[in-house]
Amino acid sequence: MNTANQGAPTDTRTTSVRVSAVLLALVMIFSGAAVARAVSASASALPPASQGRQLITVTADSYQKTTATLIAYTAEGDRWVKTYGPWTANVGKSGIAPPGQKREGDGRTPSGTYGFDFMFGVKPDPGVKFPYRQAFSYDKWNDDSASPLYNKWVDSRHADPGVAPENMVTLPAYNYGAVIAYNTKEHTPHLGSAIFLHISNGGPTTGCVSLPVDKLLQVLRWMDPKHSPQIDISVA
Repeated sequence: MNTANQGAPTDTRTTSVRVSAVLLALVMIFSGAAVARAVSASASALPPASQGRQLITVTADSYQKTTATLIAYTAEGDRWVKTYGPWTANVGKSGIAPPGQKREGDGRTPSGTYGFDFMFGVKPDPGVKFPYRQAFSYDKWNDDSASPLYNKWVDSRHADPGVAPENMVTLPAYNYGAVIAYNTKEHTPHLGSAIFLHISNGGPTTGCVSLPVDKLLQVLRWMDPKHSPQIDISVA
């Protein structure tokens, strides 16, 4: 009997097991490095915490998607800590407009990073820290690019809200909301108007960002003008 030849198959299996273990370890090391890089890239995508202490990110998978992932962050020192989310938010019925491409009436939510002007609602102030404006039947939002009051809240008893203004008593979407400061300083005609964070009606918006009422109220009550909250709308 050749005992040397009998031992050979056992040695081969042992070697194979050892090689497999080494390869598995290498895969785990490189996979861990890839995950670490992905986490690092995600963190680095957020703006520096020094620019504000509250941040809402709204991220869609593509410019055509009508839903996006919303996460709210609070700055602690020089890092962002998740406060709310991830939640599914509704965006424009035509998706999200690439940077600089938002236009009046296109049904798209503008991409970019914006602050907030004030909060509003058909219902009384739910206990927010921002200035709050209750809406009545005479309150309109001017969507008329030819009007000098374009992209402004207008009391129709005292001023012309333009052609086909938006009714601020829109239920239930405008029971509570916040004005996203998109084109609210420049009021540039044709670039889009009435971009809000408001209550979801279960489907896409005409250009706003919306959440179910319970989640929206959590965010609205959390937002504090002292912390310069911003909303960043983008595509992954």
